Amino acid sequence: MQIHITEADGTPFYQQVVNQIKFLVASGRLDEGEQLPPVRRLAEQLLVNPNTIARAYRELEAEGVVASKRGAGVFVSDSGSPLSRKEKSRILNERIDALLTECSQLGVGVDSLLKLIEQRSKKFDSPRGGKS
Repeated sequence: MQIHITEADGTPFYQQVVNQIKFLVASGRLDEGEQLPPVRRLAEQLLVNPNTIARAYRELEAEGVVASKRGAGVFVSDSGSPLSRKEKSRILNERIDALLTECSQLGVGVDSLLKLIEQRSKKFDSPRGGKS
């Protein structure tokens, strides 16, 4: 599980951890029932206080994203799929808003943007399977 935090983000470290774990669950990179790293190990990896990770895990548990099993650890909740849909929608809406803001600043209209998106999407539909 790859999580990266930065002071430049301006978001509290625990919230960055929460957001990234939600993204990993929503994108399917963390599967239902998969165990998260222990608090201390993730804190050492990210060079933060263990209380920061514990707070992130508590918030994720309160939201139903993860479940703690006493003595066994923290696991991605079996009920992760509704969150996944909601989280995917949230992530996409944030990115769409940012893209529309940039287009407005660059003087690019929605019709031009849609044409660009169609052109780019054809590259992803190519037989190479690929990302270019």
